[in-house]
Amino acid sequence: MAAVTVSLSSSPGSKAAAALSPSPCSHHQYFLSYPRRSSKAAGRAVRVQVSTTETAAAPAKKEKVSKKQEEGIVTNKYKPKEPYVGRCLFNTRITGDNAPGETWHMVFSTEGEVPYREGQSIGVIADGVDKDGKPHKLRLYSIASSAIGDFGDSKTVSLCVKRLVYTNDQGEIVKGVCSNFLCQSCDLKPGSEVKMTGPVGKEMLMPKDPNATIIMLATGTGIAPFRSFLWKMFFEEHQDYKLMQYTGLAWLFLGVPTSDTLLYKEELERMKEISPDNFRLDFAVSREQTNAAGEKMYIQTRMAEYKEELWELLKKDNTYVYMCGLKGMEKGIDEIMVDLAAKDGIDWFDYKKQLKKAEQWNVEVY
Repeated sequence: MAAVTVSLSSSPGSKAAAALSPSPCSHHQYFLSYPRRSSKAAGRAVRVQVSTTETAAAPAKKEKVSKKQEEGIVTNKYKPKEPYVGRCLFNTRITGDNAPGETWHMVFSTEGEVPYREGQSIGVIADGVDKDGKPHKLRLYSIASSAIGDFGDSKTVSLCVKRLVYTNDQGEIVKGVCSNFLCQSCDLKPGSEVKMTGPVGKEMLMPKDPNATIIMLATGTGIAPFRSFLWKMFFEEHQDYKLMQYTGLAWLFLGVPTSDTLLYKEELERMKEISPDNFRLDFAVSREQTNAAGEKMYIQTRMAEYKEELWELLKKDNTYVYMCGLKGMEKGIDEIMVDLAAKDGIDWFDYKKQLKKAEQWNVEVY
């Protein structure tokens, strides 16, 4: 399998065959080497074709084997009283200098002892104690690496974490305990110990069907689970996933405030280059872009440009929607779909309940 070395300004990690060339605690510049799907496999890909000229009543959802019942899914192996202690292998800032806040990509060792799947989360317990002298409570983070990890050896886990700093009503600067433990000024250096719990969660597990249409809606660090999905789809080969001959459609909408906060941009663009017929990518940069009406470009604003196409996809039995990030975006998406569904004589909120029951509408927002 061929490897490609790319110099990135905001992309993390490496695969097993590649070494990280600069300091693992550097800002911005470092190298990523990842396997490339063969052009032969990509050539066999078939784009999902969508008709927007005819509409039909949404079909009843077929009974499926629940992804949550799949064998081998591990949850809560490690708990706060007995966490797994790994080590930081890599920690770098992946937002630009002009970004409103800092977001970091980090890789921790697990030695294969924290077996997770794409779409799960892990807990992190910051060092030290709280004001009452008790250990800090865990903070959950969506996993940003595929199940085999950024190094491809199933012995690491990666996170995408934004450093939380804000001013409260009293004018005091408040720092999030766990995010600052993980991110601040590169204090968590390679070799530092990290206490982890989990893995947890089944809501965001990806469908096994390599022919599925997967629509991913992310704001900010909500990109994390989708990075794990997309690495599995486009950068790796798996016997149980038809050697990554992915014939479905993966469509990512990523909403951020500025272009300096477009996380993993080079990785995503590389995926689109590898599989142009199977991967669609749309950014919504709210402080820099507007729509035709001059409105700020939020994720739901960008989606509205494709609303008829999205509705047609949502009526298909093998379309899965995943949403991760800020809670407010779900309301904006509902507003888009209500009128479209009504044109077909369908109540959107009733239909969304059907999608949820069929595990075709998966939400993890905060």
